[in-house]
Amino acid sequence: MEINQIHNEDCMIFMNKTDLKVDTVLTSPPYNTSRTDKYTMSKDKYNSRYEGFEDNKTDNEYIDWTVDLFNGFDKILKPNGNVLYNMSYSSENTTLMFLTVAEIIKQTNFTLADSIVWKKRSAIPNNRSSNKLTRICEYVFVFCRKNEFKTFDSNKKVVSVIERTGQKNFENVYNYIEAKNNDGSTKLNKATFSTELCEKLLVMYTKEGSLVYDPFMGTGTTANACKNLGLNYIGTEISNEQCLYAENRLMNT
Repeated sequence: MEINQIHNEDCMIFMNKTDLKVDTVLTSPPYNTSRTDKYTMSKDKYNSRYEGFEDNKTDNEYIDWTVDLFNGFDKILKPNGNVLYNMSYSSENTTLMFLTVAEIIKQTNFTLADSIVWKKRSAIPNNRSSNKLTRICEYVFVFCRKNEFKTFDSNKKVVSVIERTGQKNFENVYNYIEAKNNDGSTKLNKATFSTELCEKLLVMYTKEGSLVYDPFMGTGTTANACKNLGLNYIGTEISNEQCLYAENRLMNT
């Protein structure tokens, strides 16, 4: 299978059939934060933020879907690979993100190695709540396999070695990133990813020649970051229109 391509396919199907092995998974999945109409409980009253995906599952549906997703990652990820997983929560459902992370740890071969705070450049004020704060930060969760907790790949550099014991001291890399909110909303995707964020994460966790997989490639942001850094990528995207958009974008950058 050729790399540096985006496949118009459901990521679950792709991961179950491919023999490809990747070094890193970097993605921002649907957050499951689209609303339903509070009077009719109709799911189609508000459009999903992601063309081609139902972004208003029940909590249990979303958790089960995510567990299946991580079982797919386990199949395609190389030994000591990592998963860089951007998630957030909604003002109406503040617990789903944390419940999902807990079930990933309980039900898959992965555990949480680190959590990174992503501070955006701006945020929409939460003016309709008397007690909820305006959230200008999101999270990037760093997952690795449970048996690779001490060995999974990163780019921390050795800064000194204790001569008597041979113990290495590594540089400080802080779990805090400031980066642009996104690459601009489109009619196909109202919640695009941030190339700046992707580049900063990839510098922290990938090596020269690494192959990066984004199962929700959307408008091609992860691929764009890989291209800028000279890394290889592979992507899946269920929306044909977004695939075409991303391919055109990558040809013109």
